[in-house]
Amino acid sequence: MKVFVTGATGFLGSHVARVLAACGADLRLLVRPSSRTENIEELEAERVLGDLREPKSLRKAIAGCEYVFHVAADYRLWTRDPEEMYRSNVEGTRDLIRLAEELGVKRVVYTSTVATMGFTGDGSLANETSPVSMADMIGHYKRSKFMAEQVALMSPITVVVNPTTPVGERDIKPTPTGRIIVDFLRRKFPAYLDTGLNLVDATECARGHVQAMERAKPGLRYILGGENLTLKQILDKLAAITGIPAPSVRIPHALAYAAAAGDELFTGVLRGREPRVTFDAVRMGRKKMWVSSAKAERELGFAVTPVHDALRRAVNWFREYGYDR
Repeated sequence: MKVFVTGATGFLGSHVARVLAACGADLRLLVRPSSRTENIEELEAERVLGDLREPKSLRKAIAGCEYVFHVAADYRLWTRDPEEMYRSNVEGTRDLIRLAEELGVKRVVYTSTVATMGFTGDGSLANETSPVSMADMIGHYKRSKFMAEQVALMSPITVVVNPTTPVGERDIKPTPTGRIIVDFLRRKFPAYLDTGLNLVDATECARGHVQAMERAKPGLRYILGGENLTLKQILDKLAAITGIPAPSVRIPHALAYAAAAGDELFTGVLRGREPRVTFDAVRMGRKKMWVSSAKAERELGFAVTPVHDALRRAVNWFREYGYDR
């Protein structure tokens, strides 16, 4: 089968490409002129130069493919130009799906995010039916992904998967979650917030993408998750893996807001760089993003697995490539 993958040069997309390669897929990968390509160097795949913001390049890339995996996204919790994020995440998704329909693609698997789910403040598990609206979306990343997801759900050939927080090797950027691990390895994690995440092994998450291609129903979405953990539990797991002491001081959200405001001002506004701590990230942290993956388990055959091995692999990879220095 001929498969086109966006985002294969990135973290989760590289795992999806590898799982597809192991299944014998004939891969065609979208590569931007500015992309780092070390994540795909050893893959036997056709590379197509293009950009989600350029529909002509997408037409060439999709033509002749039976399946499309749209994993790429502008994943930042802070940006000086929000419109750039909407062009990539919303309009790029719209153009890609429209072209896939025109060119006779059998199935598009769109990678959304668990951030589009409806979370409460009491720590209860969210699922695909939890009430949610645009008003619940904090920040441009969440809003753009929510809008793109609505586009995807209207397509007769598109299925939507909602990964939680993938962890594992090849997080080259790194993602905001990867930065948690890197900061911990650099001993720059003196305190923690009372918040929670669902961590999923990036390889298992990638397998869930392929299962969605094979079994999911268009117009529906499927959470691909792993373990529900507090941030303190995640840090304790990292401590057990690395031998680095986990922080024991919990900071109030009010103090975190103040730190984020200062970081956005000095790092973001004055220096033009992405802040380590953002106001939106602290706002999101007020709710534990805990979910159930029961629907994906039941309908796709997805496996929810412990995250310890994925955290260990991430730590080893970050150390091997010098991110801890």
